[in-house]
Amino acid sequence: MKLLLDEGVPVSVGKVFEKAGHDVTYFNNSGLAKGAADPIVCAAAAASDAILVAADHDMKTLAKGHGITNARFKKMGLIRFECEKPKASERCSEALSLIEHEEQLVLKGLCERVFVVVAKATLRVHR
Repeated sequence: MKLLLDEGVPVSVGKVFEKAGHDVTYFNNSGLAKGAADPIVCAAAAASDAILVAADHDMKTLAKGHGITNARFKKMGLIRFECEKPKASERCSEALSLIEHEEQLVLKGLCERVFVVVAKATLRVHR
């Protein structure tokens, strides 16, 4: 998987994905300005064909129900952490097999994109 970590995502989350062999672009190395607006971050993820990994509540404004509201982001993948940031890498490790499974479904054409929400005690998949 190719992933772009949003500004608020702990680096430790990216390390979990890297350890599993995934291609991670950290916000500080993305070329995006600090405090970049969510639509700009989404555009950067879409342009690089990456799944956006977010941990802020602002991203909820772009994600609604089972789809990204702006048509140009409709197929953009999103992994959203709603858990406490200190627990995010642990929750990422616990959710990794589900996230990878969702990516396989996308690669097989069985769903359009990865959209997983990792919360304190739950995992949600939106298809």
